[in-house]
Amino acid sequence: MAVEPLSLKEIEDRLSELPGWSVEAGRLSRSYRLASHFAATALVVHVAQVQEELNHHSDLTLGYDSVTLAVNTHSAGGTLTELDFELARRVEDLAPGHGAR
Repeated sequence: MAVEPLSLKEIEDRLSELPGWSVEAGRLSRSYRLASHFAATALVVHVAQVQEELNHHSDLTLGYDSVTLAVNTHSAGGTLTELDFELARRVEDLAPGHGAR
């Protein structure tokens, strides 16, 4: 997958397809609420599996009943790339199966 920085327009276009995601301090981020600590932990494990498949890792923060992800591409100078949005799309696909909202 390309690791070229995305333009501001490309970032805006991709964000429009990912409700709940935003760019904060140069990182693509989203927080999820879950029914329990166990459900939140299960989501973190599932996200970690996807990150290994993509060889692209976000900062994951596990709370009692919440999970927050924040990511950018270090190999592209800490900018946002298609790889960040692919990770976000994959997380969006799996999060509902954990009851995340």
